[in-house]
Amino acid sequence: MSDIATVHTDDVRWYSDTFDRAVRNVESAVLGKRHVVRLAMACMVSGGHLLLEDLPGTGKTMLARAVARSVDCSFARIQFTPDLLPSDVTGVTVYDQAHGEFSFHPGPIFHSVVLADEINRASPKTQSALLEVMEEGHVTVDGRTHDVGRPFMVIATQNPIEQAGTYQLPEAQLDRFLMRTSVGHPDAESTEALLAESRVRDRAAGLQPVVTASEVQQMGQLADLVHVDRSLIAYVRRLAEASREVPDVRIGLSTRGALAWVRTAKAWALAEGRGHVVPEDIATLAHPVLVHRIVMASGAAFGGLTPDQVIDDLLAQVPVPRSGS
Repeated sequence: MSDIATVHTDDVRWYSDTFDRAVRNVESAVLGKRHVVRLAMACMVSGGHLLLEDLPGTGKTMLARAVARSVDCSFARIQFTPDLLPSDVTGVTVYDQAHGEFSFHPGPIFHSVVLADEINRASPKTQSALLEVMEEGHVTVDGRTHDVGRPFMVIATQNPIEQAGTYQLPEAQLDRFLMRTSVGHPDAESTEALLAESRVRDRAAGLQPVVTASEVQQMGQLADLVHVDRSLIAYVRRLAEASREVPDVRIGLSTRGALAWVRTAKAWALAEGRGHVVPEDIATLAHPVLVHRIVMASGAAFGGLTPDQVIDDLLAQVPVPRSGS
């Protein structure tokens, strides 16, 4: 078809090499978590935001800081606490007596990569202020709009909701995150390597940038050109529709969620060295892109059914296209 956008072979190779360079850099700080690191980089290239949910001490903050330090751009960390105010995130307008006028003092959200640490420890009002910026890409204070710029990525961490002193993120606002995943404990080999180098207290501190902000934007532009066969478009559509028909699911995959799935699959395909998406790309990204977007019915928990199980069932039941390239 003449209207199919293609990516030149040299561009595919450049993207894949650049992607791998960033992944290896992050891996030097976060050992044994290559898949999670690749998900984080694909999320950044796709222009999305990442939610890391796991138990304390599993390396969520380390991963976020390592990703941020691997890109040559501005970085800020916000420690979310119950007394954090929305203005502590977005900024505030103050009166400048010297000049006799009001001026806007930007908050830490005005950076390219923002680590929102323990986001579920802040009040719902402060959470909403952050999530609004994530969605809109700008802050409105006293009637004036301030753009946060590009690239812009929020990497939020949260402990499981059963931990004391936390506020659950509303389901509608969770959709602002392109992906949600967990880090998990490292394997035996990586654990021993970490223990052997226990003198190194902050493995991310020594990382140097290996990718520029402009390269990240260029990678995103290339990902937009990746070809997705119409059979795969129909496949994602069928999966989304099927998710809404599961009896124990209250809210299935939305159109916005399906768009996020396809967009991320394009970035993932290039990282795999291809200029087109295949069914395996869709399946690989199913859990991180869908798990926080599928809302179970109130009685489903009693039967032990989880969003992850729903996703596995969908992938097993909906026929895979014979040709996705």
